[in-house]
Amino acid sequence: MATQTPTSDSLSLPFKTRIQLTFLNFVTDAVRRNNGTINRRLMNFLDRRSPPNPIPHNSVSSHDVVVDPAKDLWFRLFIPHNQSDTVSSLPIIVFFHGGGFAFLSASSYVYDAVCRRFARKLNAVVCSVEYRLSPEYKFPCQYDDGFSVLKFLDNPKQIPNFPQNADVSSVFLAGDSAGGNLAHHLAVKFATSSSTFLKLNVIGLINIQPFFGGNDRVDSEIELEGAPIVSMARTQWLWKAFLPDGLDFDHWAVNVSGPNAVDISQVEFPPTLLFVGGFDPLKDWQRKYYEWLRRNGKDMKLVEYSTAIHAFYVFPELPETSKLFDEIMEFIGKQISKVR
Repeated sequence: MATQTPTSDSLSLPFKTRIQLTFLNFVTDAVRRNNGTINRRLMNFLDRRSPPNPIPHNSVSSHDVVVDPAKDLWFRLFIPHNQSDTVSSLPIIVFFHGGGFAFLSASSYVYDAVCRRFARKLNAVVCSVEYRLSPEYKFPCQYDDGFSVLKFLDNPKQIPNFPQNADVSSVFLAGDSAGGNLAHHLAVKFATSSSTFLKLNVIGLINIQPFFGGNDRVDSEIELEGAPIVSMARTQWLWKAFLPDGLDFDHWAVNVSGPNAVDISQVEFPPTLLFVGGFDPLKDWQRKYYEWLRRNGKDMKLVEYSTAIHAFYVFPELPETSKLFDEIMEFIGKQISKVR
């Protein structure tokens, strides 16, 4: 029997999730202006924020660490406190939040909660990066901010509250949506400049439904129009807000595997775990990315959940969320065993 192509009409979600998605769709549409700007005052009012918790909460403490005050560049440091006495070192996850490069924050409630779960469930130190947002700051500001954080982490003695057993030689880059795009390009940049680092080493990339695109429309964008969060109107607006004038959607930052793709055939790209959702309109772009990395001889694992929406893993009530954490735990363990 032939498999039926999923459509937005066939999507089934818990009532709680639907309410949250309705609010999220409303916010992203309400704050975008036709002139290419964002109503930041309204966005900041609607985006629920969480403060850091220096005193452990659910076995995780958090602290905000300033990297560059001139750029308001910082990260939220999440430290697990459920370690056994035998744990001599902890891997580090450098995480980049989603939001189309234009929305949300490391302190947004949803991403604070996600990174706490990463730290607690994966027993890892998490650095959730607060990078500059578009359209106020366009490409390549976000990529530059990510690289600045890696350089900052290369000297861990300067970082307040940084755990002594956090291992900067076992760093995983991670991100979802726009953060996944950022994490990919940062992995390429690190691989081509790793000799400039003294201690830090990237040993894996965890890419969750990365935000990629191009001038042409792929089938999934058309077939899944009306799915939560992602729509063609939103993605086109966000790409225009991200790219400087004169650049189109086939730029290598957007269409990573397209006609202007960076040549990574000789690059020592880190082993990659890629998550794709069956109800994500971006899934065909993500599959193209997977095939491109495979053609270039890179170590790739694709995990696809047929009923998952874009950003599914930030909703703990969805069944795929716990599966994602299990996959990441296995991936981290496998990569660490290779280098130790």
